[in-house]
Amino acid sequence: MKTLRALFLRLGGLFHKEQRDRELAEEIESHLQMHIEDNLRSGMTPEEARRHALIKLGGIESTKESYRDRRGLPVLETFLQDLRFGARMLRRNPGFTAVAVLTLALGIGANSAIFSVVNAVLLKPLPYENGERMVLVKQGAPRAGFPDVSFSVPEILDYRAQNRSFDALVEYHSMAFILLGRKEPERVMTGVVSWNFFDAFGVKPLLGRAFRADDEKTGAPAVLLLTYEYWIRSFGGDPTVVNKTFTMNDRLHTVIGVLPPLPQYPDQNDVYMPTTACPFRSDPQMMANRSDRMMSVFGLMKPGVSLRQATADLNSIILNAQRAYPDVYPPSFDVGAWALSLREQLTQNARTTMLVLLGAAGFVLLIACANVTNLNLARMVKRERELAVRAALGAGRNRLFRQLLTESFLLALAGAALGLVFAQNGLSLLVTYVARFTPRAGEIHLDGTVLLFTLGVAVLVSLVSGSVAALDSRGHNIGNLKEGSVQSTIGIGRRRLRSVLIISQVAVSFLLLIGAGLMLRSFLKLQHVNPGFEPENVLTMRLNLNFTKYNTDDKRRAFYNALLERLQTQPGVLSAAAGMTFPLIGMDPMSNDFTIEGRDSASLPIGDFRVVTPGYFQTLRIPLLEGRDFTHQDRQDTPPVAIVNRTAAHYFWGTQDPVGKRISTDKGKTWIQIVGVVGDVKQYGLDKDASDEIYVPLNDSPVMGASLVVKTAVEPMSIARRIIQHIYEIDPDQPAARVQSLEQVRAESIAAPRLTANLLGLFALLALAIAAAGIGGVMALSVSQRTHEIGVRMAIGAWPREILRMVLGQGVVLTTVGLILGVLGAVGLTRILQGLLFEVTPTDPLTFVGVGAVLAIAALSACYVPARRAARVNPTVALRCE
Repeated sequence: MKTLRALFLRLGGLFHKEQRDRELAEEIESHLQMHIEDNLRSGMTPEEARRHALIKLGGIESTKESYRDRRGLPVLETFLQDLRFGARMLRRNPGFTAVAVLTLALGIGANSAIFSVVNAVLLKPLPYENGERMVLVKQGAPRAGFPDVSFSVPEILDYRAQNRSFDALVEYHSMAFILLGRKEPERVMTGVVSWNFFDAFGVKPLLGRAFRADDEKTGAPAVLLLTYEYWIRSFGGDPTVVNKTFTMNDRLHTVIGVLPPLPQYPDQNDVYMPTTACPFRSDPQMMANRSDRMMSVFGLMKPGVSLRQATADLNSIILNAQRAYPDVYPPSFDVGAWALSLREQLTQNARTTMLVLLGAAGFVLLIACANVTNLNLARMVKRERELAVRAALGAGRNRLFRQLLTESFLLALAGAALGLVFAQNGLSLLVTYVARFTPRAGEIHLDGTVLLFTLGVAVLVSLVSGSVAALDSRGHNIGNLKEGSVQSTIGIGRRRLRSVLIISQVAVSFLLLIGAGLMLRSFLKLQHVNPGFEPENVLTMRLNLNFTKYNTDDKRRAFYNALLERLQTQPGVLSAAAGMTFPLIGMDPMSNDFTIEGRDSASLPIGDFRVVTPGYFQTLRIPLLEGRDFTHQDRQDTPPVAIVNRTAAHYFWGTQDPVGKRISTDKGKTWIQIVGVVGDVKQYGLDKDASDEIYVPLNDSPVMGASLVVKTAVEPMSIARRIIQHIYEIDPDQPAARVQSLEQVRAESIAAPRLTANLLGLFALLALAIAAAGIGGVMALSVSQRTHEIGVRMAIGAWPREILRMVLGQGVVLTTVGLILGVLGAVGLTRILQGLLFEVTPTDPLTFVGVGAVLAIAALSACYVPARRAARVNPTVALRCE
């Protein structure tokens, strides 16, 4: 019996040896054919191609020599061979290649797009020749409640004459003027600047010339520089506009040049003029009055001067002024001046948001890497036979490692290329989004730096996702050829690695979903804020009167009254009114101190004064809480009256009824009686508290610039042109600007948080989809590798529901661990979002529970399909396959 058994074992061994030799021969023949194809592509004849291939793969021993010889080949040739073989292997697995490339493209594309924003906005130097030396100069008395005070002409002259830190100090302010001489009058935002303003920045015109010193002399011909955006928008980029003349402020202005496309700060202007061309800035009274402030100041620091040195220099100058003019700068005020980096000022509103988005994109990339790594590990199971054959043919561990890294690099490179396509297509949306935070949005594009970043990300991804699989391949050797099964079993180490990757995907997905959930909750709360008015069916437009024509109160009053009387009778118009501003327009308040009758005037209260016409509250549906509205009988020849909002009434009069009380804005010379109280309005943003507001009739204070608000019975924009025609009938030279519905204004006011929530939500959905696909894929692979085990379990009596519970249990454990880690990470990281949230805490319990439930459902749904397939395994078929 022993002899017979030994005989059978020997015959079995010979049979298995013959089978292994046959499989090895087939593998060698496959490699031989690959090399012949490569040689034919390189231009060899068929005979030469086969001869060279046989030299490399003439048999096991000669092939071992070939592999040894190949180590001595030039690095480039070896790398090219690896690339060719890697590309061939990826072509043979189109499903794996497509999924991996698409997954990486989503991760790399998101990072490339966001990095293009961060690079342009936060990393690049300013696009001015002297950008790094430019500063914004500020002055104020923070402890006295004046943190930022504009500059007067005498103050600017003091700073220029006494400073030792600047090569130039230039002034700036912006005003709206009317440009005549075209088909229709046009309201243009005009930057009023020192003649050397653009020289200080190092900006040269695209066409024509810049301002010269002679342009700022009193009586000099008025000249204009057009901004690039206005030139393209209004003149279609016509180069002949230089030297053309237009009328503005009753003077003829000559266009002398066009500026290049540059970020404008602090305002987006259409044209620029020198200070002497501005009728308000050049007024002798203003030039002599140290308290008449309306300008901003920019400085060009001398080389080597720091911000601290410049600030100390500025402080010494304003302290000298405080000693010389104690009536202008009270000794009790802690006056000071500061030099602030212009680059920081241009990007300070965008920094937090951009970094949050970059972090979100980075998380998406991490999840994509984990997913592709799991795909690679799954693929390694199917490639065990191939890798073992290559090891048997003489390929060393380093050689296999390098080959697998090369394949991973090809995947990452293809993903990066497709990701750049995705990034380019999404860039216009990002530019529009970023423009709400910084004027540097126009600099965003895919440049060489972004391409290098993308390439670097591709290399990093290939190292991260490929190294794990390549290191895993080091366990494959010729011993794998001795396995009697076509399926390989998975080791404990590899199983743990896959589990770690799944847990990481769940945890990072949770972080992204929490960020998106918090932003969404914040946006929904913001959207449901009661603004204090009804924006539905309200048309708005801005009117800036020509001060040379409407140079008296009576003329301005007559224009507004004539226009409103005409509009009230128009079909489709329910009511019309005018006000100095309207809600959410973003204009600075007209704050002023005042005296309350019967109160100590040592410390005067401050309120936001607003000028409106009768019908303003009715048009915007702002509720009248007490007293009466303004009427047409409230004229300049009657006792002045005012209406306060609820916040002002409560703050200044407490529980007393403010109706009938009196205030004064001229220290008691004239008293204004409070005749009503209206509801609070969110003037400066839905996320901002109502301020202390005091409304006065426009008839008492007819302003130069006002906003028209029209309540309509139809869609507001449908009658906009008709209303503009009525304006032209009253004054053909009076333009209307910013024509839009109040609903558009309201939507625009929350556009930034809406887009932030949308972007974070997009990243979170990408992460969720990638993670769910990864979990489902790994569970499916696990089921396929445990087919024999499942067959045995079912053969000995296990029910399908028990198999289903077993597989789902594995997914539940991994998902639960990932959620726990995600919660711990989110508790710390979500505090970064604190400044972006509205009425939502960074650890909002409802968001955490909701996100956890969504992620758990997605993960378990991904596990259910392979679990159900496992429960349907036929034990007879499973055991027969083994």
